[in-house]
Amino acid sequence: MSIPILTSSAEIAAFAERLAQEPVIAVDLEADSMHNYQEKVCLLQFTTPQTTLLIDPLAGGDLSPLWPIFANPAIRKIFHAADYDTRCLARDFGFEIRGLFDTMIASQFLGEEKVGLADVLGKYFGVVLDKQFQRADWSIRPLPQGMIVYAAEDTRHLHGLCHLLEGKLIEKGRLEWVAEEFTLLEQGRFREQEGPLWMRFKGANQLDRRQIATLDQLLVWRDAEARRKDRPPFKVIGNDILLALAKHMPLTGEAIKAIEGIPGWVNERFGRQVLPLIAAAQAIPAEQLPAFPRGERRERDPEAEKRVLKLKAWRTQAATELAVDPGILINNALLEELARVVPRNIDELATVAGLKRWQRQVFGAGLVAALKGGKPA
Repeated sequence: MSIPILTSSAEIAAFAERLAQEPVIAVDLEADSMHNYQEKVCLLQFTTPQTTLLIDPLAGGDLSPLWPIFANPAIRKIFHAADYDTRCLARDFGFEIRGLFDTMIASQFLGEEKVGLADVLGKYFGVVLDKQFQRADWSIRPLPQGMIVYAAEDTRHLHGLCHLLEGKLIEKGRLEWVAEEFTLLEQGRFREQEGPLWMRFKGANQLDRRQIATLDQLLVWRDAEARRKDRPPFKVIGNDILLALAKHMPLTGEAIKAIEGIPGWVNERFGRQVLPLIAAAQAIPAEQLPAFPRGERRERDPEAEKRVLKLKAWRTQAATELAVDPGILINNALLEELARVVPRNIDELATVAGLKRWQRQVFGAGLVAALKGGKPA
């Protein structure tokens, strides 16, 4: 199977001219987050009704001719699980996506139990995707033929899948629901990371201030090591190990070995580096120790908790009738906000932050009735 890979600016510009004439294209990408410190898009896959080809952004070609293609809402862009892809495309190339259709979101709103691309293609078309390269290093060059074929398969069947799923959504009257979801997906961006590394570390809120100081020292060290080695931080040393070191704050190699769950190689490989860091954290004056920020604590509201239970009962019934996962209809955070705000009618639902238009239109009466403890009129 010969699959073209475009590398030059001239090839990309010529392909963009062809894409501009297409009403629908399928798109995917491969990145290297599992293998390098600074994640980047390593490959772009496109399928038109006529062909499938790849673009190698690492070859240095100018990708800017693709910008108006992605930004044109008249050209439908089919993705599967678009959230990560749209964020990567915006971060690396400044692309804005308009006209998006996400086959994973469509599958969720149709009540599919399994919404992975391999699952839905297998169910509807009998296609078996080989996922052996799912965690491969896409930054390597040249790309092996097996990886090239793997990448192409991720977009080759999306046109047919989109057509099938869109028909089902129309039949069920849910096309407008997903259309709003797609618009929100188009706006997705990675947030700039702010504050010290420990503030974004899962489990840091379990630590006292001295332990947080220890974790801070360890995370800064690991990040520098990862950058130096051009590896993801978790491949230098895992989060579970760092958290255990921060909790126990060992000051000797023997103390590291005594911590349950920490392999012996941790002391052998990193003991000389981490022990001085832990000792330095012990020497920080108490008044200078970092503290985990605590959000404003709301007083417990038993009546609001009762309203949440009523809303969850309503959601369970609605999800059962529609044969979809309850979380697709409305998430717990929104139910809690509704229970706090207590809108008295459908118009007041517009004041609830995060509640989407389709949720208000389709479920507004049910939500208001559930809050009142009755049934929708």
